[in-house]
This record gives sequence, C-alpha cells and structure tokens, in this order.
Amino acid sequence: MTLTVLNVAYPLAPVGLNAVGGAEQVLSALDRALVRQGHRSIVVACKGSSVAGTLVETPAETGALDETAKSRAQRAHRAAIAAARARWPVDVVHLHGIDFDAYLPGDGPTLVTLHLPLAWYPQDVLRPAREDLWLHAVSDAQQKTAPAGSRLIPPIPNRVDVDALNDARSRRNFALVLSRICPEKGIHLAIDAAKRAGVPLAIGGQLYPYQAHVQYFADEVEPRLDRRRRFLGPLGFCAKRRLLNCARCLVVPSLAAETSSLVAMEALACGTPVVAFPNGALPHVVEHGKTGFLVNDIDEMAIAIDAAGDLDNETCRAEARDRFSLDRMVSAYMDAYRGLAKLGASRAVSGAAR
Repeated sequence: MTLTVLNVAYPLAPVGLNAVGGAEQVLSALDRALVRQGHRSIVVACKGSSVAGTLVETPAETGALDETAKSRAQRAHRAAIAAARARWPVDVVHLHGIDFDAYLPGDGPTLVTLHLPLAWYPQDVLRPAREDLWLHAVSDAQQKTAPAGSRLIPPIPNRVDVDALNDARSRRNFALVLSRICPEKGIHLAIDAAKRAGVPLAIGGQLYPYQAHVQYFADEVEPRLDRRRRFLGPLGFCAKRRLLNCARCLVVPSLAAETSSLVAMEALACGTPVVAFPNGALPHVVEHGKTGFLVNDIDEMAIAIDAAGDLDNETCRAEARDRFSLDRMVSAYMDAYRGLAKLGASRAVSGAAR
C-alpha cells in the first residue's frame, strides 16, 4: 500500500536534518523514512526548512514571536494545508504543533502527535469526537498524565537514529547542554552545577525571539557565562554529534515534565552518560548509576557531573541500541498511517454506496 502523507510542522520552527526541537526532528525522520520506503511525503513547514519529499513552504516569521506573528503563521498554515489537500490525494494528515487545533482540517484521516506535556494543550482538544482523528503521546510516562476523558490511542515512543549518531572520538573534560533556551529548560542551573563541579560547560541551543525566552537568557543565562561556560548558539546535526561524542556527560536540567527527551537518547547513542532531574519520562530513559545519574538539586548535579566520567561509554551505547532504535518508531508510525488510510478508504466507499 503506497501512501501519501502530509506532515505539518509547528508554524514557527523550520524542519530538516539540522532542526533543533524534538517535534521537528521526529517529523524530519518520518519524512525521510516515507521517501526511503517509496511513499509520497509532503511537508507543510516554514521557510528555511529542508525535506526529503515535497515542501509546501509558508513564510517564516522574522520578528518577535508574539500573538500577532503566531496568528499570521497559523493562517498561512491553514491555507497551505488546504492547497496541499486540493493538489494531492492525501491519505493521512499528520500534525506536530502544540497549536494544531488552529489549523486542524475539518475532515479526513488525521494523526496528531502530542510532543509536549499534555497539560500545555487545551484540555478539550484531547477529547476528539471524530473517529478519523487520532491523538497520541510519545511515551508511557506522558500518557499517564492524560486528564480524565482524554481519547488517545496508545503511545508511539520517540526514538533516535543510533547509527547516524555513531562518531567515535576522544573524550574531553567538558559537560554539555543541548536545549532550547527558555525558562523551563533550566539552563542556569546547569551552569551553576558545572561551576561547583569545576568542569567546563558547552551550551548549544536555539534562542527563539519570544519575549520571555529573550528575557530569560538576558537575566539568568548570559550573566552566568564565563571563559569556561560558553553559549555556542544553535548547532547543526554534525556539530551536535561531534560534541555529544566528545563530552564527559550531557546535562538535562529541565524543570518541565519531559515527554521523552530525544537529546538524552542521542547522548546515550553516542556513549555519553546523562545527568538529569527526574522529570517526566527521564527516569525511563536514564538508568541511575549505569547510563547516568538522576539528581534532585544543584549540589547533586555537580557531584554527578564529576562522577559521570567513571561510567562506561559502551554500556550507554548498548542501552541505546537495545531500547531507542529509530526503526521501531518509524514502524509504529507506518502502522498508524496504514490504519488511518484504510479507515478513510472504507468511509469513502461507504459514503459512495449511499
């Protein structure tokens, strides 16, 4: 069964191999997999995106990302989705943005991946009435937080391309943070912990022009930087892979309930232990004392950063190979696409018979 799948990105973030966010990385992996398996992949995403299939481009917002910019981007997405569905015989629409309800098609087989904490979504959107609208979480830990009355199909866990991340390099004595720069990611806590541990820290990440994010960077991150704690800005895939394979550990100081933590899985795929707060799905990714450390405060984080060098890198790689293979994720999504496509086809036949 050859499929035509329309993946729809969050309107304010480009997709591609060098994408920063987890949702964008998952979309990009699915786009490549669809093309590799002989399906038609269509992607609605903003300017600056790069895809393996066909890109339906919307304008990129270049100024402050306020409500006006968000509304403008959502209107452009609605128009692009309608145009794509009119041009191609789309079997399944797959939405990835937290604001998916602002440009959700009114009919047709539709899959929504809930990449972010479920409490961040309007609760009514988690109770779809349509049989051809399927919503799902990206981990069991996230699924367990669903409010009463939610109608979600079983989770499709996030996974990473373990083979592509393999780039054996000599270890160096620095800790690493890879993250969006925003208050809930707790970057300032990692800086404080690295200073207490006496270990250099490299911070790679995208600072999007949301007012709260820019203010957080100016107030909490930038004043803490020094010669040994440096902000590198956004990193492409190759630079990210190089740093992950060199670092003594990855630090995940997130204060939010992480739904899966792709970056923690990527670190383990590179043989790099993870030091993290035990929020959301992270206790299901990191095995304390074996592939990293789960800590409760800055003091414990500093101790763990120092101790991470004693953990076995090959054990981390083996764990990633066993548990976080991208093929498992792709297979689960393909099954969901086929199930939705068959449902759509059967409903079309039923409608024609009437």
